[in-house]
Amino acid sequence: MKELKYLNRYFLKHKYRLFIGLLITVIARIFLVFTPKFLGDAIAIIETYIETESNDIATLKNELLYYIMLIIGVSLIGAFFTFLMRQTLIVMSRLIEFDLKNEVYQHYQKLSLSFYKQNRIGDLMNRISEDVGKVRMYFGPALMYSINTITLFAIVIPLMVSTAPKLAMYTLLPLPVLSIAIYKLSKEIHIRSTIVQQYLSKLTIFTQESFSGISVIKAYGLEQNVSSKFTTLSNDSKDKNMSLVRVQAWFFPFMILLIGLSNILVIYIGGQQYIEGHIQDIGTLIEFILYVNMLTWPVATVGWVTSIIQQAEASQKRINEFLKVTPEIKNENNSTYPFESDIVFNNVSFTYPDTQITALKNVSFKLEKGKTLAVIGKTGSGKSTLLQLVSRLYNINSGELLIGGKPINQHNLNLLRSNIATVPQDPFLFSDTIYNNIGFGIENPDKQMVIQAAKDAVVHDNILGFKNKYQTVLGERGITLSGGQKQRVSIARALIKNPEILLLDDCLSAVDTETEELILSNLNRVTHNATTIIVSHRISSAKNADQIIVLEKGSIIQSGTHQELVNIEGHYKDLYEKQLAEKEN
Repeated sequence: MKELKYLNRYFLKHKYRLFIGLLITVIARIFLVFTPKFLGDAIAIIETYIETESNDIATLKNELLYYIMLIIGVSLIGAFFTFLMRQTLIVMSRLIEFDLKNEVYQHYQKLSLSFYKQNRIGDLMNRISEDVGKVRMYFGPALMYSINTITLFAIVIPLMVSTAPKLAMYTLLPLPVLSIAIYKLSKEIHIRSTIVQQYLSKLTIFTQESFSGISVIKAYGLEQNVSSKFTTLSNDSKDKNMSLVRVQAWFFPFMILLIGLSNILVIYIGGQQYIEGHIQDIGTLIEFILYVNMLTWPVATVGWVTSIIQQAEASQKRINEFLKVTPEIKNENNSTYPFESDIVFNNVSFTYPDTQITALKNVSFKLEKGKTLAVIGKTGSGKSTLLQLVSRLYNINSGELLIGGKPINQHNLNLLRSNIATVPQDPFLFSDTIYNNIGFGIENPDKQMVIQAAKDAVVHDNILGFKNKYQTVLGERGITLSGGQKQRVSIARALIKNPEILLLDDCLSAVDTETEELILSNLNRVTHNATTIIVSHRISSAKNADQIIVLEKGSIIQSGTHQELVNIEGHYKDLYEKQLAEKEN
């Protein structure tokens, strides 16, 4: 259970609820244990009445009524405390599940982009849902039934030994055999539970990717092929589950066999002792049979609890694998201060840690506050990487990146990113209303602010064309909208934030030239105080920038204004003339 040790702090957090739950469980079991004793005493009274051939029916009725009321009373009290036990311990397990899911989710958010490139979304989802669910069973049912079993054994066994030592010894004889069997089976369950969870992750990954890429699957007519792969994966998962179930299936039959053997021993050995006079009344035998059957469910749950703990151990191990991943981007500063937005790259180089591809080599430039920089270059030249470094999605490998005269890694990370708005090349929209997607970057956005941002992004008229206008709910990843509409909604989401630094990553590639000019005109008006970096393949998007740099294989090969660059031979002039010719045609 070494992996489950990580969860001990949650027990400490909920220690009062845990203590109360333990106390209530003990009280509930104590009251229920009185039932066999009272029933045994009642049988003994009947036996005495028969042996003495007494005719005092009224006294017998009164005594039996007294014990009946006692049995009903302790049963009701025991049932009430059992209800409180479940309300205390099971609710505690739900609270811990809530805490653990939040911890995992918060940790996911802290992890760098390289982590998400190396791990699939389906696996992340499975660990925060299925695996955490398995762990919850350890905090709830496993803990509750373990306490229940220990309490019953601690109370019932001493009672049995004190009442009839020899009979108790024979009755409890099968229990060591049961313990050894459980130990052997538990080891096998742990191994097979781990495999089952791994296959469940594979199944989740496959289905998540299939649903996300359903348009591609349909376009290529691959439904049958994908369905066949899913069937194969499902069958493999089923086989692993069946392998686990076959081992788990040994628990209950084996336990029922041993409990049945205990009952036979009670009747046989107890009967002999009664005949020989070592046991004075039949009530003792009845009492022992009830005690044995009272231990039946707790003993039976030992196997179930063991199975739960083994599955929780396997699941927590998978959770710990991610929780032990240290975020590459750490916030070293939590202070608040005036944010300045001038940007300086001084011989900055960067190599992606997962692919070892060098994206930037000794890049240097200075961008003053309120100015605009355009970055031009071929695919793979390092343009998007430059924007990711400004947002500190990655740490630079060498050189110096200053924002407001301060090295970027010395900035308060939350303050830095709250002052930056990014419009990615492939915009991501949430499955929510258009209104909420635009207002995503700020708390409680004003309706007029949302509408004005949409107008500045030249998407307002398109939104009004929808039946539910701004309350239109988008499909997953904004599939309801066209490519150009998604880009413009994403631009509106950035503009409403009124950022100090605006990063535009080729975000006008899906709009026509006329709309592009309108958006750029609005951007110049709305963001005149913001420091802006525009990444683009189009000269039309870059020509009005205060400064332009041309990247090739991670290095700056040209820099200057539009007018300067069109007058010298090079990549920028060639691209300008090519795009000018295409426009005229």
